[in-house]
Amino acid sequence: MLGQQPVTRLLPKHLCIFYCKQYYALLSKKSRQEIGDIHNRPASSKTVMIEKKIHSLPIWFFENLMGHQSIRHFVATRIGGHSHPPYDALNLSFNVGDEPQNVLKNRKRLVEALGIPLTNLTTAKQVHDAHVKIISEPLRGKGATDYEDAINGTDAMVTHIPNICLMILVADCVPILFYDPSKRVIGAAHAGWQGTLQRVAQKTVKVFQEDFGCSPKDVVVGIGPSIGPCCYEVGQEVVSEVEHVFRIKAGLIRNESADSKRYFDLWTANLRQLVQAGIPENNIEVARICTCHHSDLFFSYRQEKGKTGRFGAGIVILGNQ
Repeated sequence: MLGQQPVTRLLPKHLCIFYCKQYYALLSKKSRQEIGDIHNRPASSKTVMIEKKIHSLPIWFFENLMGHQSIRHFVATRIGGHSHPPYDALNLSFNVGDEPQNVLKNRKRLVEALGIPLTNLTTAKQVHDAHVKIISEPLRGKGATDYEDAINGTDAMVTHIPNICLMILVADCVPILFYDPSKRVIGAAHAGWQGTLQRVAQKTVKVFQEDFGCSPKDVVVGIGPSIGPCCYEVGQEVVSEVEHVFRIKAGLIRNESADSKRYFDLWTANLRQLVQAGIPENNIEVARICTCHHSDLFFSYRQEKGKTGRFGAGIVILGNQ
């Protein structure tokens, strides 16, 4: 049970926009029109998140996943923890230089607010790859209290076992949560630029299909807060990789700004992958919150020049404890 009655509010409208005003102002009229067309087309991904304060801890949720009573999910913020700068305050990573005892306190505070035993929290040693690990019963709780115990070399996890909470850790990279209510299968993926170009989101859906018999049309997805196309400036190497992988860079690389800088749209890149994998776009909710612009709410590796904490996004199938 969640315990204390949560305080709930919808995501503020100004955080729902997928580009910031400064970025938008630099675009040409043609680019503005293209972005408007993409954002306003009828069959578009959803952009709604809900914040709840549980025991005074702010936790964010995808509206499309909240409608399913057989799971619990979350996107934590950086607010309400025990860590000191530059990891202030709710840093959930043991692998960034923070004091381990503070990280453990932060994790305990989060899972207690959510009503999830710490021993069910399952994490991985993320390596910016596209390996998807099926989490079996013996892997329950790996990495919950110690980094060395986390699952090796994995950037996405999938399970059908109740009470295993899959959590990935990010600070600008894209957290993606998956749920198939028909087969009762969940997944969590970490998609930085490398994982995105290696199609980690699409490979996660493939595991749903091939190992659990899921139909993509049944899968519901939440794409969480990450660095946005307003801030994610990239070099020619990444631009070339985007063109190679996607065969097109239109809508993925924003390079019509007055300063000629190029910006990678990780949200659209992952959204396209999921749609190409067969997931209906209306099943996909995209937070469209830039962590770099909102580093007061979420950790941002780029904004804080690499010295910062990690926030978590997780999902669990509910069952008898």
